[in-house]
Amino acid sequence: MKLARRFVFRWLAAVVVPVVLAAALARTDFHQGLEDFYVDYWHIFQGIRYKPEHTVFVTVDDATLLALKDDPLAFWAPYWGYVIGILRQAGAKGIGLDYIYTVSAESWLRKLELPDSHISREYDAPLREALAQGGVILITHLVELPGGQLALLEPPQDQKLLLPRGLNDLGIANLYPDADKHVRGFYPVMDPDPAKAGIAFNMQLAMVAAGLDPSSKDGWEIAGVKIGRELKRYPIGYTGPPGTIPTISMLTLLRPDALELPEVKALKGKVVIIAANNAGNSDRHFTPYSRYTPDWLAERADQMAGGEIHANIIETILGGRYLKPLPIWLELGYIVLLVGIGAWYFLRWNVGLGAAILALLIIGVIPPAYLGFQHDWILPVAELHAGLIVSYLMTIGMRLTGEERERSRMRTVFGRYVADEVVDVLLADDRKPDLAGETKLVTVLFCDIRGFTTISEKLTAHEVVEMLNAYFTRVCEPILVQGGTVDKYIGDAVMAVFGSPVAYPDHARRAVRAALGMAKEAAAFKQWMTQRFPDRGLHEFGIGIGLHTGEAVIGDIGTPKRKEFAAIGDTVNSASRLEGVTKELKCVIVAGDSTVAAAGPGVRTGKEQTVTVKGRTGAIKVYEVVGIDE
Repeated sequence: MKLARRFVFRWLAAVVVPVVLAAALARTDFHQGLEDFYVDYWHIFQGIRYKPEHTVFVTVDDATLLALKDDPLAFWAPYWGYVIGILRQAGAKGIGLDYIYTVSAESWLRKLELPDSHISREYDAPLREALAQGGVILITHLVELPGGQLALLEPPQDQKLLLPRGLNDLGIANLYPDADKHVRGFYPVMDPDPAKAGIAFNMQLAMVAAGLDPSSKDGWEIAGVKIGRELKRYPIGYTGPPGTIPTISMLTLLRPDALELPEVKALKGKVVIIAANNAGNSDRHFTPYSRYTPDWLAERADQMAGGEIHANIIETILGGRYLKPLPIWLELGYIVLLVGIGAWYFLRWNVGLGAAILALLIIGVIPPAYLGFQHDWILPVAELHAGLIVSYLMTIGMRLTGEERERSRMRTVFGRYVADEVVDVLLADDRKPDLAGETKLVTVLFCDIRGFTTISEKLTAHEVVEMLNAYFTRVCEPILVQGGTVDKYIGDAVMAVFGSPVAYPDHARRAVRAALGMAKEAAAFKQWMTQRFPDRGLHEFGIGIGLHTGEAVIGDIGTPKRKEFAAIGDTVNSASRLEGVTKELKCVIVAGDSTVAAAGPGVRTGKEQTVTVKGRTGAIKVYEVVGIDE
């Protein structure tokens, strides 16, 4: 129960701390840049997100410039007036002219003090007439002066006076990119003061299409979204990469049969933006589609013309297709859920498997984010990655400072005495052995070589070590297979304990099986001795094994400089003495009655005798063990 509570406490720490830290990081510009990285590629992977329904982009392209090359752009007022008239006849709901002149052609001509003429008085008449009929939004532009003050570049006064709604037929055309120069958001209102021309160009056109009053002080509701008269940034729901917005060359609208063309008839009910999109145009911007993309993955998108970005913003406003982040409570809940799952595995599994789970989760959170993007929702990715990585690192820290250090110590202590599988079972067990000492019911095994002194006298030192190493390798294997602990080697003798440190309930039966396996290995070892030392006159090789079951004191015993996990007590002494009884009974394995009884049915015995062993007052009934029936 204590371990369970400790696990829960660690799990909570590995969830709460990373989530809080990730949520805090997500509010920084650096971390937002990471989230933008993913969202930009969602745009690229999806390509066209939805079909534009509200806007058309009329471009002053290279063909238009070539056709009108004899007329400076500053003197295009007649062309603007004509094109606006065609658009109005085609049924356009709103028209935005994304060109700004601070002085009209007529004013400039008067400034030259040329002789008065019809041209100097009537040159701009087509544009003035088009503006006077309404439904046209002219752009203004915010600029920063050398002293840091903001100023507004506006159309000429003689054009402004003709606008039916005055300042409400003007719109600020500035686009505000993020720190990485990519345009992802917009400001519908840049100056909340109703007495100023503070509404964005795109917002003014959207209100024209929606039939809303731009002078409202309470804001506007479009497509179910409330937009207040305040400085607030909104995300752009791009329809697709450059070219997705329906595009018509301005040269097409200058044709005599323009109104008969299908693409011009399709302008009915649309918002039309007239803007530049030619080779020499500087009004081009990076968008989410401008990220580097290999040719095999997607077609590389170039920068997008400012007019098309305005068209995308209008589509966003009129369609309500904003990219929406999750509500804060849902975002935190989503992160807590996935970090909680990850932390549970990080704590339960080892570092390597935890790293694999971390990698799977980092990859696994990407598809849901992309699916959410397809439905205009932005799910956190970088924030989740930060939470998962911090959680994983925290669990590693916990392991290194606590559990893992204890596990390493346990493996060091027991790895020399028991099989690796037993160590794994021991480490997985909630109840670790008390190294300071505890009393446990165990079965102790002693094994000794018959006549070892005589054998060693006929061999060199190197040969004695060689023989013992070969012998121990064989006879200790059955002990390890049965989950026993090799307690120590005493010269040619082996002491093993069954039931500690892993408390197997059938420790006595395991000990009997191990003893029988050792006897079999010893019989086979005779052949090795004969082949290895054929002419030494060694007597026949044999061993004796004693088994006894009872309580023993188990603990880490020794000095601060050298300790060993060992068993001591009457049971150990009795098992050692019973090994010597094998000589009297002339057999290989002798077990005390406590061992035979604890081993359960099926233990086959031979000779039996009651003996009194040295160091023990009570007699012990002992049996020769010849086999076991499973």
